[in-house]
Amino acid sequence: MNYNAALAHFSKITYSRYKRLIGYFSNTSHLWSAELTDLIRAGLEENIANEFLVWRDQTSVEKIMERLEKENIYTISLGETRYPRLLAEITDPPHTIFVRGQLPPDHLASIGIVGTRQHSQYGQDVCEKITKELSRLGIVIVSGLALGIDGIAHASALRTKGKTIAVLGSSIDRQHVYPSAHKYLADQIIESDGAILSEYPPGFLPTRYSFPARNRIIAGLTLGTLVIEAPESSGALITTKCALDYNREVMTIPHPISSQLGAGCNNLIKMGAKLVSSVDDILETLNLQPIIQKSSVQTTLNLNTR
Repeated sequence: MNYNAALAHFSKITYSRYKRLIGYFSNTSHLWSAELTDLIRAGLEENIANEFLVWRDQTSVEKIMERLEKENIYTISLGETRYPRLLAEITDPPHTIFVRGQLPPDHLASIGIVGTRQHSQYGQDVCEKITKELSRLGIVIVSGLALGIDGIAHASALRTKGKTIAVLGSSIDRQHVYPSAHKYLADQIIESDGAILSEYPPGFLPTRYSFPARNRIIAGLTLGTLVIEAPESSGALITTKCALDYNREVMTIPHPISSQLGAGCNNLIKMGAKLVSSVDDILETLNLQPIIQKSSVQTTLNLNTR
């Protein structure tokens, strides 16, 4: 029985509370027999401990597992070998993630590509060009499945037969994938050996808070974040703040000074973000040139032996 997966259905268990519970109980299965005094000793606030006990009494772990299996969803929790290495290094990782599809192995380089929903033709053209070139080099594209630049990045990676991961601010069961206009895109990602993931259990509807939380996962999964196009107030800029907090690279595309849609990108450049005019700028910033060169040599050797 996967008690970590069940615990992730109780929304009040934050990363810090999870760490306290694991430090006290060592195994989340013990939470299902713990009493109030045990939970308080473990570090839970009394009101949260009482809420958990009420929720536990009303919740069937077996039914949770049945639903996950029906939706082809599996979970990965902190401490498990499959948990993404880069994500585990951030200060506030989700203690459990829900996944459909296949997460690429940790040794593959990954980059977050984000941007505004109301994009320009320039933003679309640049996103398609950069994403396709990165995908051809074997770099995993991570984005948020949102309308606009996010969706363009995912679709461009797929057209190049590259790997892509979509991080959702909703749950990942097919009925609740958000935005609903991208349910087909989500299916394509899964069918192409990519993955969609979320920290939210089946049935969760997005909130104003879940999207900023989602952005921290995009930043945490990747070596750096590339902002393609963003106005000054764009939510995509939240991802860059998270990236900086996690000591990850922030890169952006320059825009004309008259472009309102690109004002956020130009401001990032003023503040020290890496200006990207080609894929080479990204490879240099992330120190991926040696890896790409080694991969190219290996591909040539493989081809020559056939």
